[in-house]
Formats: sequence, C-alpha cells, structure tokens
Amino acid sequence: MLSVKNTAVMNLDHAIRGARNPMNSWAKSDSYYDEAGNFVLGPIDLDFGRRLATAGSDHRKFLRQIFVSVDITAPLYWWKEFDTYKVGTVANSTSTMHKIHTKPFCREDFSCDRLDAGGLCMLDAIIAYLEGERLRFLENKEDRTPWHNIIQILPTSYNQLRTVTMNYENLINIYYARRNHKLAEWHTLCEWIMSLPYAKEWITVKGESAPDQH
Repeated sequence: MLSVKNTAVMNLDHAIRGARNPMNSWAKSDSYYDEAGNFVLGPIDLDFGRRLATAGSDHRKFLRQIFVSVDITAPLYWWKEFDTYKVGTVANSTSTMHKIHTKPFCREDFSCDRLDAGGLCMLDAIIAYLEGERLRFLENKEDRTPWHNIIQILPTSYNQLRTVTMNYENLINIYYARRNHKLAEWHTLCEWIMSLPYAKEWITVKGESAPDQH
C-alpha cells in the first residue's frame, strides 16, 4: 500500500527561463504570469522543454530545477528501496524512535492488502504482541525492554509517512527504473508521477537528438 497527498510543484518559471540562458533565447519564450500572478507555461516553451528532455541528461538540466514536494505513506520495505534515490532527494519522516508507543497498534498501521488469510492471522498475532508491549512500556517507561521488543520485532510492512522533496530528473530515473517493478507500491508512485504537470512531455520521454533553441 502506498498513498500520496499534498503534492506541490515549484520553480517551473525559473527553470524554463534558465533553460534559455545558454543561447540567450529568452525573447522566444511565450510563457507569462496571469492577473493573479500565476505562471502560465506557453506552448512554445512546453515544446522547447520537451525537446530538451528528449535530448538526454546533458540537455535537460532545467528539470533538476523543477522541485516536487509530496507526503508519501508507504511500508518500511518500500522505503528501503526508495532510499536508493538519495541523490537530489530530501525526506523528513515520522519517528518510530520517539512516537511508536503513542498510539495503539492496528491493522491500518501496516500494508497488508496482499496477505492471504494465513498471513493476516500471523499479522494479527504480531499486532497483539506489539500492543501488549506498548502498554507494558507505558506503565513503566524506566524499563526499556518492551520498547526494544517493539522496535526490533516491528514488521517491515509497518507504514511510515515521509515528506519528500525531489526534482523532475529524479522522477525520470524513478519512472524508468521502477514502472515494471513487481512491488505494487512502485506502480502507484509511477501513476502519481504521470499525474504531475507536463509529465508526458518532460518526464516520460526519451531521445538522443540535441534540440535547437526555438
């Protein structure tokens, strides 16, 4: 199970302006700000960005300046794979160290949507044990043994929330590396990537030819 919310895409205007710096082609830009001060990307700049994106990483540097912030809730086993993409990404997570004992354990805390009946039975037994240790720790916080039992037995299906900041170049790498992955969580994330502004033109395209500056 993976969920995303609170998506924000930032710095699009500065990124596309900077993309025209190498050839001083700012006059060819057709983007503008509307009366409310919102940036509106013009069709010429959209196509210009597409050609840069398809020309390879040396030409699409502007995508590294388009930032995305999002809240992702996913199981620990998925976060271990996501941590491969540490270059250019930043994440702040909820803390198991400080907050694991502050609420009762329940099924909703775990990604268990693909477990069969036997798996769910085992998970319920683990949840019951974790909850018992949580209550034991709350009775006497001087005794850290129950807390250590929770931390060391906690399944990797436990869901954690992280606020993640990435850029469009990171998303290109993620999309093409993980779109056919056997973990369903990656499919959900790739669907989210496809929902971002101009993803079809700038993220999920590949090519080799260098663009002109039109």
